Amino acid sequence: MSLADALADRGRFVMLYGTTPPRASAPADRVLGAAARLAERVAPLALDGLVVYDVQDESARTAAPRPFPFLPTVDSPAYARLLQQLTGLSTITYKCVANETEESWPAWLDEASERYGVRCLSLVGLASSKHVRSCIPLSRASELAARHPSGFLLGGVAIAERHSPATSESRRIIQKVQRGCRYFVTQGVYDAAPSIAMLADYARDCAELGLEPQRIVLDFVPVGRPQTMEFIRWLGIAIPDRTARAILDDAAPLSRSIAVCCEILRRVLDQPYVDQLPLGVAVESVSINKDELAATVELVEALREVARERGLI
Repeated sequence: MSLADALADRGRFVMLYGTTPPRASAPADRVLGAAARLAERVAPLALDGLVVYDVQDESARTAAPRPFPFLPTVDSPAYARLLQQLTGLSTITYKCVANETEESWPAWLDEASERYGVRCLSLVGLASSKHVRSCIPLSRASELAARHPSGFLLGGVAIAERHSPATSESRRIIQKVQRGCRYFVTQGVYDAAPSIAMLADYARDCAELGLEPQRIVLDFVPVGRPQTMEFIRWLGIAIPDRTARAILDDAAPLSRSIAVCCEILRRVLDQPYVDQLPLGVAVESVSINKDELAATVELVEALREVARERGLI
């Protein structure tokens, strides 16, 4: 089954593995080496596909200093194609539209499809309204991508932490679906309550409006070091202080992190909306620390077991 088919199969709980491309300054052999190591890492895992992120600076999003310097990375479509060749797995390819205009965007879509074979395309917009406004709006970019003759399976981002009665993330998702999105990947989850609230309201809103819910994939990140904890918080991932302390104060923080992620997934899946919403999980590491990278494999297997316990796999 292709990744596009798996994402569209409402009866399937999808399992994905996310990665960030190497630095743009890396020589070709270093890029190939990074891709080969990832291919070796994921080879034992039963995955539906990979997620290749398009990393942006995001410094304008917050006044807090970035814990690690931002370095541009290899273009996501090129790295996604390399990973597909090495792993045999299809990819969701992220693209930030912040550097695209109304004039440049159609050409980017043509190249992504024709040169790199992108099929599942996930779009993200500006990190902050402080960015230059000459770029193409995310809504317009989505509409053009959805109408592109290549037939992209279009995805978007869901952020449970910004869901509230006043600014409903559920309604944002529905608006994005109206522009062509057919799946959503959340930012990293380290607090069950916001995700439960968002998913419950999305299921309710779809039922009230007579809409078919689209897939939502919950993202999880292993954390074993204070530096990584600081970075994922800087990225906007909400981690209650008590949870952060429980992980970092543990003698085996990565194991505790994996246990926390599993408990969060159990809570998210132990809800009535599970029978209404097509769901899935993605696992990624936001650092290049060897232990945290290795922990992603254990986390995939642990989350799969949680889904299996709930009869979803």
